[in-house]
Amino acid sequence: MTRILTHGDIEPAVLGGAILGGGGGGSVEKGLAAARQALEAGTVQLVPIEKLPQQALTATVALVGAPSSPDAHVDAEQYMQALTLLHQAAPGIAAINTNENGAETTVNGWLQSARSGLPLLDFACNGRAHPTGLMGALGLHRQTAFRSRQAVAGGRGGRALTGVMEGDLRSVAELVGRSAVEAGGMIAVARNPVCLAYARANGAPGAITQALAVGNALITAGPQGVATLLGGHLSELSLVSRYVCQRRQGLDVGKAELDDGTILTFVNEYMTSERKGQRDATFPDLIMTIDAGGMPRPSSSLREGEAIRLLTVPRDKLLLSVTMDMPELLTPVLAMIE
Repeated sequence: MTRILTHGDIEPAVLGGAILGGGGGGSVEKGLAAARQALEAGTVQLVPIEKLPQQALTATVALVGAPSSPDAHVDAEQYMQALTLLHQAAPGIAAINTNENGAETTVNGWLQSARSGLPLLDFACNGRAHPTGLMGALGLHRQTAFRSRQAVAGGRGGRALTGVMEGDLRSVAELVGRSAVEAGGMIAVARNPVCLAYARANGAPGAITQALAVGNALITAGPQGVATLLGGHLSELSLVSRYVCQRRQGLDVGKAELDDGTILTFVNEYMTSERKGQRDATFPDLIMTIDAGGMPRPSSSLREGEAIRLLTVPRDKLLLSVTMDMPELLTPVLAMIE
């Protein structure tokens, strides 16, 4: 059902997105601020993907980079600049959609929709967060004739940059990742216009509605309410006994060890959870840390000595892209934690 997003949707969208971010997808504070700014700028119309002509074009809007970078900067004008540049390079865009769910990424597109008047699809390229651009590209890397078009904007001062890139999807995705590094750690991207029929078949219809439902469950029933809704498992509180995070290839890569014997690895998003040598979950299963107050904590914000609970949800309970079954995309990421 088409709906106008309101201020009452902000907290559920951001908190639900943070849970579905699985350790990535940005910070709750920045997500809340971005959503408020969007609704102050205008009206955001959330539209089911099946309600629009299936041959119409939708463009994906995204944030790319390492959330922990102290120099990361993307502002409202840069979000709009990326979309404007893409629209100039690829006229005819009729709607926009986010690349994934996350505290910031679930509300990707709200500002662009409010200021441009384009409808925002109740759709994400992937219903959970993922660490690489290709994972959010709807399997287009397997379409040999496809030419990727991606516009970027981000950074401040001397590190600010903008541009449009066109070419082979893998090559362009690598260039966008490097651009994020050069811009200070993060960059706004508008990319890869495709028809709605293709997006619908390869992505995650209903992803924003699911984020809202997860957020409302967290607000009304706490973390256990989320576990019940998603069919997952919520652990008891444990202390973070060791935490290591490094930026590699523009991503946050690291490990967290808990005092109950659990070891978590992450590449932006949590990749694995093991306890006493037994694997409990592996990406794209959802693995998420939740603090003692019941709030989601992305991987980049954990600290040694704090108490957390671990939420794990099997992949078959999530809305996932076809890319989550493509070994050529998963294997290189998992190799980063070995």
